[in-house]
Amino acid sequence: MDLIIGSHVSFTNKDQLLGSVKEALSYNANTFMFYTGSTQSTQRSALNDEFTYEAYKLMVENNINSENVIVHAPYIINLANKVDIDKYNFYVNFFTEELNRVNKLGFNKIVLHPGSAVNCSREEGIQNIISGLNNVLSNSKDVIVLLETMAGKGNELGINIDEIKAILDGIEDKNRVGVCLDTCHLNDSGIDINEFDKYLDDFDKSIGLDKVKCVHVNDSMNPISSHKDRHNNIGYGTIGFDALNKVVHNKRLEGIPFILETPWVNRNEKDEYPPYKFEIENFRNNKFVDFINK
Repeated sequence: MDLIIGSHVSFTNKDQLLGSVKEALSYNANTFMFYTGSTQSTQRSALNDEFTYEAYKLMVENNINSENVIVHAPYIINLANKVDIDKYNFYVNFFTEELNRVNKLGFNKIVLHPGSAVNCSREEGIQNIISGLNNVLSNSKDVIVLLETMAGKGNELGINIDEIKAILDGIEDKNRVGVCLDTCHLNDSGIDINEFDKYLDDFDKSIGLDKVKCVHVNDSMNPISSHKDRHNNIGYGTIGFDALNKVVHNKRLEGIPFILETPWVNRNEKDEYPPYKFEIENFRNNKFVDFINK
């Protein structure tokens, strides 16, 4: 089976999904991930059906399966915090609308940062997430919410298998939830990516590998257990190319989309470029070629 790999791409008012597909193809990707608007706000523009239609034509022509395309929810959604009940309800309603928006675009997977336990215990935060997600899922259809594994920065929840399992166990519609693994977050939370199969063993025993629907592939700027969450380019961080290449080619994750969220390369103020074409090529060739210092 061919490697399913792509990166985060932009989705702008100019050409929306059509632009996203064109950007993905420029990296020789066969999947991609995008936000349907700002990553830091809930502002959303109306969807242009013509752009969506043209995007799907381009996807079909280039063998990009919509089942492998991932949407990411904006970072500001925090279903763990109920201190301000109006804000909590706003995020529940917005996330419901976002799932319906994703459904209208024809995709069925959206990644969500579980949330941060602000002014409450971790147990209370988990219960708040469960309550919010059950509300969202009962008022939307088809789209699966993928809880992302987090690095443990601040009061983040979802930083280990037990916390992810606790949330999943509380969801009423089990078919509408899954998990997105993030290699940088795993490293920064304390998981040795060199022993990734051991982590998969533990995950499988506790949750089941069938729940892994997406993997974010990122190197890290920080040492293991740093709880900082700073992505680095593939092969230039503390995890390294070899360990990440084994993740991408792990037979137990075959058929799952791998998404790069690595930073753009800055040679100088006038020379900034996306690394994704080069990183994808390195993974496809199972060989690290230095594309920054060439």
